[in-house]
Amino acid sequence: MKVIERIILLFLIAMFCSTTAMYAQDKSIRTLIVTGQDGSHWWKGASDALKQILENSGLFKVDMAITPASGEDISTFQPDFSKYKLVLINYGGKTWNKSTRENFEKYVYNGGGVVIIHSSVIPMSDWKAYNEIVGLGAWDLRNEKDGPYLYWKDGKYVYDYSHGWAGHHDLQHITVIDNRATDHPILKGLNPHWKHFKDEIYGRLRGPARDVEILATTFEHGRDEPIMWTVRPRKGRVFVSVLGHCGNDPNMNYSMKCTGYQVTLLRGAEWAATGAVAQPVPKDFPLEDTYSLRPDFKIPFNAY
Repeated sequence: MKVIERIILLFLIAMFCSTTAMYAQDKSIRTLIVTGQDGSHWWKGASDALKQILENSGLFKVDMAITPASGEDISTFQPDFSKYKLVLINYGGKTWNKSTRENFEKYVYNGGGVVIIHSSVIPMSDWKAYNEIVGLGAWDLRNEKDGPYLYWKDGKYVYDYSHGWAGHHDLQHITVIDNRATDHPILKGLNPHWKHFKDEIYGRLRGPARDVEILATTFEHGRDEPIMWTVRPRKGRVFVSVLGHCGNDPNMNYSMKCTGYQVTLLRGAEWAATGAVAQPVPKDFPLEDTYSLRPDFKIPFNAY
C-alpha cells in the first residue's frame, strides 16, 4: 500500500473512532442536579451519592447547580435547564426567583424530564406550578387549601379532602414497598413486594394530585401511603420518590445504599428523560423478606 493511501486509511480510522466516541458520549443522558439548601438533610452528601448512582450506571452525565446558601441572595441562582434532558431536584430551601421559576416551568411543560427526591416535596409551597409538577407535598404550611390527601385503599385511589396539615414521619425504619403500577416501565419485571433498608418514610402527603399515577406504596399508620409516583404536566414527565433520606453527617446516607432505591431511581430517571426504560431487571433486586445493598453506589459486576 502506498504511503499516501496508508495516511488516508489511518485518517479515516481516526475519524471513525472519534465519531464513535462522540456518539457514545452523546448517548449519555445529560442531567442537572439542583441542590444547595436543606436545613434537615445533608444535601451535599445526598447529591454526591445521587451523582455517583447515576454516573456509575453509564447512562447519565451529571452536572451540579448549587444554590446560594441559606440567607444569601437566591436571585443569583439562574441555571440553564434547557441544556439538559433530565433535571433532578434534591433541594429543601428558599423559593427560587421569578425568572428561574419561569424557565423551569417552560422546561417541564415543553417536555423536560424531572426527578424529585425525598425532601424536595417540602419546599416552595408558595409556587403554584411547582406544587402541580410535584403532585403531592408535605409540611411548609400545606393544608386543605393545597389539595387532598392521596392514598391507596382496596386497589383504588382515595382523595381525602378533610382538614389537616400535610406531612408526617416516624423514626427511620426498614419497610416493605408494594409496587402498584406493576406494568409501568419503571417497575415492570421488578419484584412486586420488596424490602427497603432503613429510611425516613413520609406520610399524609397532599397537594393538587392532578395527573398523578401512584407507582408504589408502603403501609404507615393504618393506610397505604404513596412512596413513588409519576406526574405528567403537559408534555413533561416527572418521577417522584420520597425515599432516600440522608441525615446531617457523612454516615447517614444508608437509605441511599439500598439496592431497591438505586434501581428504582435509575429506572425512574431514564423514564423521565426518555419515556421508556431499557435497563434489564438486576439479579440483586430485593425480595419481600430480604433487603440488599449497593454500598459503593454502583451496579455489581454480577447483577445481570
